Amino acid sequence: MGPVSRKKVRILTFVSYYLPGYKAGGPLRTLANMAENLGDSFEFWIVTRDRDQGESQAFDSVCINQWQEIANAHVYYISPERCGIQNIAEIISSTDHDLIYLNSFFDPTFTLKPLLALKFLLASYKPIILAPRGEFSEGALIIKPFKKKLYIKLISRFYKGVKFQVSSNYEKSDTLRTLPWLQEKDTYIAIDLAEKPTATLPMSTTRTFSTEQSIRLIFLSRICKMKNLDYALSVLSKVTSQICLDIYGPQEEPDYWSECEVLIRDLPANIQVNYCGNVMPEHVKPTFAAYDLFFFPTKGENYGHVIAESISVGTPVLLSDQTPWRDLENEGLGWDYPLDDPLQFARAIERFASIPVEERKLRRDLVYKKAVEKLSDQSAIESNKQLFLSVLKNGKP
Repeated sequence: MGPVSRKKVRILTFVSYYLPGYKAGGPLRTLANMAENLGDSFEFWIVTRDRDQGESQAFDSVCINQWQEIANAHVYYISPERCGIQNIAEIISSTDHDLIYLNSFFDPTFTLKPLLALKFLLASYKPIILAPRGEFSEGALIIKPFKKKLYIKLISRFYKGVKFQVSSNYEKSDTLRTLPWLQEKDTYIAIDLAEKPTATLPMSTTRTFSTEQSIRLIFLSRICKMKNLDYALSVLSKVTSQICLDIYGPQEEPDYWSECEVLIRDLPANIQVNYCGNVMPEHVKPTFAAYDLFFFPTKGENYGHVIAESISVGTPVLLSDQTPWRDLENEGLGWDYPLDDPLQFARAIERFASIPVEERKLRRDLVYKKAVEKLSDQSAIESNKQLFLSVLKNGKP
């Protein structure tokens, strides 16, 4: 059955983790937002693990190894023993689809195995789109660099004919630099879709605005080298103002978290740091609303959903320049600086701490208004629609 007789384009999607999971961060949220915003023209049929990242037990709220409707998508939660190439090939060949959508370059299970199934088991002849999700940023590639270079060298032939989705010109440059065999015409820019902003500025019912002498900072992300918490702590060691930093997120790399704990113990007395555990998705925005500033010196984001969530409740952001969120000071949303100058981050925090409380409140309103304007931009939705329609029009790989 083709897309015309079915009326909606059916996109068979592979991703490591999906709802109700949340620990893997951006990719699953991007897909959930795509399913919500593009449902008038597209159907997302998503194949994913039957558990959240780092968990040994399957979700107890879903059916395993069968299709079911979850929110605005159809989802197949696959058990570990069914993740072989043959089983994946069976899912592909038995599921009517118009496009195949992959959400990682380096994922051996949910990218390489589908590609092998398509090449050797002739599971499908449909076009393939791959979204690397920031994996080719400089910050990402310096983590396990030899392994990644070897992987690219050994398996690049299996990516022949695959079209690439990038979320910005920055990611496009990163991708073309990393994959010299990839042609520019085979890359499509379509920004990741954020959750729609709330109609009014939400404030935490427990919020107590910081005093003139102190500010409350939040770091909310997966705790791993890529997200650069150790850098944030090193910056705070150079700050003389009274600061409280609360850290939220799963401890994805325990050894790395141990290194961060050492840095925390060595901080001066004016810096208070607390680890507050995980935050469920529905609590992320109210949590952000309780803080003065989101400090996120990440080594690389192809989008950064947590950034959108922070500004959507009026909380300004202090970021590295390794995300698509640039020129933030001129936009009134915060600041973005290069990672090679930690003192610039420290000075920004000092300046922010000197702003009177009432002025900080007024700035929150301005951040929220600008965020609503930015996150409600229909051009992002349109670029995602055109991504799939253009690849579909241009035919199979």
